[in-house]
Amino acid sequence: MNKRDDHDYDIIVAGGGMIGTCLALALAPLKLKVAVVEPVQRGAAEQPSFDDRSTALSRSTQRMFEAMNLWPEVVAASTPIKQIHVSDQGRFGFSHIDAEEQKVEALGYVVINRVLGEVLQSRIGAIDELVWICPARIAAVDRGDHAQRVTIEQDGQQSELSCRLLVAADGANSSVRDMIGIGARKVDYEQMAVIGNLLPQKPMNNIAYERFTSAGPMALLPIADDRAAFVWTLSPDAASDVLQLPDEEFTRQLRQAFGGRLGEFSKIGKRVAYPLALSKANGLTADRSVLIGNAAHGLHPVAAQGFNLGMRDVAALCDCLFDAQQDAQADFDAGDPIILNKFTDWRRSDQGKVLQFTDGLVRLFASQRKPVALLRNIGMLGFDLVPGVRRLFARHTMGLAGTLPRLSRGVPLE
Repeated sequence: MNKRDDHDYDIIVAGGGMIGTCLALALAPLKLKVAVVEPVQRGAAEQPSFDDRSTALSRSTQRMFEAMNLWPEVVAASTPIKQIHVSDQGRFGFSHIDAEEQKVEALGYVVINRVLGEVLQSRIGAIDELVWICPARIAAVDRGDHAQRVTIEQDGQQSELSCRLLVAADGANSSVRDMIGIGARKVDYEQMAVIGNLLPQKPMNNIAYERFTSAGPMALLPIADDRAAFVWTLSPDAASDVLQLPDEEFTRQLRQAFGGRLGEFSKIGKRVAYPLALSKANGLTADRSVLIGNAAHGLHPVAAQGFNLGMRDVAALCDCLFDAQQDAQADFDAGDPIILNKFTDWRRSDQGKVLQFTDGLVRLFASQRKPVALLRNIGMLGFDLVPGVRRLFARHTMGLAGTLPRLSRGVPLE
């Protein structure tokens, strides 16, 4: 790498949440000069990416962490999913996926975001080429002939940095996406996700439950200490009401919606609610700029695909950069249009399919029409009975469908 000015970088990453941090760590073997700009102080309780929500890690994400030599620490704080059980409240149809049937040790793993954040951020300081600019925000972006000029606001002062490639990893409401001129289509589901964790009377036995109710989908995921993380989708008014209930009444209503297969619920932790919406960027790249994670696609949590889809963005971008670096050697330019076009071509299909899948599930199970309900029941029974359907679905759920980048296959960038 040529000698650079202290304010000149190969890559600037906007956003130091889970996806931005994972990208910074994944880029380490390329020895590029990278800066991450993050508005929230590292380790701060208000960091929205590393809160008490839980994330289901797919098989492809597991492989990425293995390739990045992070998996031993991640898996030590995670709970394996051996089965996935899907049901529709008040209907006879149900479906399930089994790890043993798919010949894997687990379909995925569940980890608390805060704990995952501690693992990721503990590795940041070991990367010599990485600069963490925090707390700070990107105030403006200006296109230059051979670089992006990025204005940083920190401690009330502004300074200018430059980079060959600017990566927007700053979430569904990405300000950097707007600065580089990419719009986004947004659909408000008019729903809230009420999340928290509790202790079920009966053991989870490493089963993840997805239950579709008249109010919206509900998920219970196994986590550490025999507890369950829940995601309860409700209308905004209903969410506001249940958040104000005493613990005993809240768990009673949650159990009523979920059913009795896990017995009574108790020892509930903190409850919070988040608005749900679908967002899709109108493009993935602009001049010397690229979108990854929720900046490119914001999903309903119904199928627990959002983080894993973002991780495949990370893996594909690293693959494109790695190949270009190997070919170009000293003339490597991280913002080369050839790299960005390759990334777009690679990611367009996967992102589109997952967005359609999650949005379709939400709309299919939200319908109260009797013919649609009958089709749902037939569909779930067919899912279990028709040969090959369950395996194909499982591969998509595990993030193993399509052409996978090196990291998603567990291959280190060397």
